[in-house]
Amino acid sequence: MIRKHLLVVAICGIAMLVAAAGIYAKAAPDVIELNDPAYKEHKKGVVHFEHKKHQTDYAEQYPEYYKNGCGECHHDDKGKPLAKLKDGDEVQKCIECHKIPGEAPKGKKAEKKLSKKEKIKDYHAEALHANCKGCHKKFNKKYKPKKAPTTCAKCHPKSK
Repeated sequence: MIRKHLLVVAICGIAMLVAAAGIYAKAAPDVIELNDPAYKEHKKGVVHFEHKKHQTDYAEQYPEYYKNGCGECHHDDKGKPLAKLKDGDEVQKCIECHKIPGEAPKGKKAEKKLSKKEKIKDYHAEALHANCKGCHKKFNKKYKPKKAPTTCAKCHPKSK
């Protein structure tokens, strides 16, 4: 009889561990390395985005910047915030819509002059920079000292 109970307890324990591992595995990583394979090479160091810091720490400290929750960064194909997202939900990678790796060509390399909206729509780096730097600039305008990085070297570590 005791053996039977031990077996049931062991099976339940294993099932709980498997369930907990499944739940844990779905959570977004604390730090996301923005190293998309669409880029053949990176001209600057690869950004290590502190997802958890933004999602929890900064969201608690500065709730006015997180009115749409995850939708502050994640949006649909029309640019509308995906405000109902929660940790662990599936999201598309930015490159799936902003398909051209890198920044829009400038100067003589540009075939035609693109509007800022066109650049953001088509070019991956332009979309990321507009999203991140745009929010950081708004933050720095309101809070002193200016803690949110807005220069290349602050987000892109030196390449080795």
